[in-house]
Parts: sequence; structure tokens; C-alpha cells
Amino acid sequence: MPARAELVPVARQSSTRLALRMADHYFAATPSSPSQPDAVQLHLADMQMTLLTDRGVFSGHRVDPGTMALLRECAPPPLEGNLLDLGCGYGPLACALAHRAPGAVVWAVDVNSRALELTAANAAALGLANVRAARPEEVPPETVFTGIWSNPPIRVGKAALHELLSAWMARLAPRASAWLVVNRHLGGDSLAAWLTDRGWQVRRAASKSGYRVLQVTR
Repeated sequence: MPARAELVPVARQSSTRLALRMADHYFAATPSSPSQPDAVQLHLADMQMTLLTDRGVFSGHRVDPGTMALLRECAPPPLEGNLLDLGCGYGPLACALAHRAPGAVVWAVDVNSRALELTAANAAALGLANVRAARPEEVPPETVFTGIWSNPPIRVGKAALHELLSAWMARLAPRASAWLVVNRHLGGDSLAAWLTDRGWQVRRAASKSGYRVLQVTR
């Protein structure tokens, strides 16, 4: 099944969709991999969660070490407003944010239908009614985010990644932060340089196991 461009608003997807047309990966809209449900454990100092996973979603066999680094090193989320998990997968970031900020609305955004189903199921099982699992076009265009968190889909390619981040980070509230985690060997430092060149303030909050955790503000 053709893949849709990862999380880029519909009107801007044509060039990215072409690059991903033959991909059957975690950024495919409908994974062709047969379902094979599983579960993983998310262990943090302030929470323990069991999360349902499946084939055809990002890091379905474990909580990715980059995601773990981000959850351990980022500042606590704002306690209200709209928070964004960009590229939510099966929802470890979204569920952790919803647990830490029960008064906020956490938008868990992905193009992968299986990932969104898992995120919604995980949030429901954990009693996290403040999670909204949604495709990009389902997020109201007027929504402004008081924080963004992402383990971004590096493998969509640099041009698509830059388009993705530009589109969503433009919706960051003044003085709010985006928290990104990127493997150093997959371009973490070059991404930081690109963001800086475009006027963002970038701070390396941590460097753990080859991952860069970046705090990005205007």
C-alpha cells in the first residue's frame, strides 16, 4: 500500500509521498505486515506502564532507547494546554506525557493507522482520557501547542523531515519548547545546526547512548 508522507499537512504531501511510495515501514499509512500483537514495559522513575505493540509500527519490540532518553531528560511538561507527540507510534511518549500532565490535552499524531489504534487502546487501558490519537489532518488547524515532543522519523529523508518539523513547530506557542531526540549517527548534530540556521534556539539537553536530546525554542 502506498505510504503517506509522515505527518506533513495534506496540502504539502505530494513530493514526500512520491519519495515514500514503495515503503512499507512505520511511516506507511496502512502497514502490510500481518498483525502480531505484543506488549512492552515502560519503566521510568515516576511510572510503570505495559503498552500494547504490534508489527508495522516503530520499535514494536521494545521502547526505543531514544524515546527513553527523551522521557528521562526532558523537562516536565506544562500542566495544561495542548501538547503534541509528533510521530507517536504505539504511544509511549503520549501516554507518559498524559500521565505527567493530566490537565493537558495530548495530541498523539501519526499517519500509521495501526499505530493510532494502539495508542488509543493503550491510553484507554491506562485510564488516560486526555490523549487524542489523530491523523495530521484531524488536528484542528488553529491548535497551538504549549510543548512538542518527538522522536522524529529520520528515515523519511532529510527534505521530508525538515518539511515535517517546519510545519508543526510553526504551531509552537511563544516561549514554549520542542523536545527532540535524534541518534548522533543519523544526523542529530546536523539537525541541530539546521534548526539554528532557521532562527531557533537549540540547546543540547543531554547526550545519552549516542542520542542527542535537543530543547528547541524560538
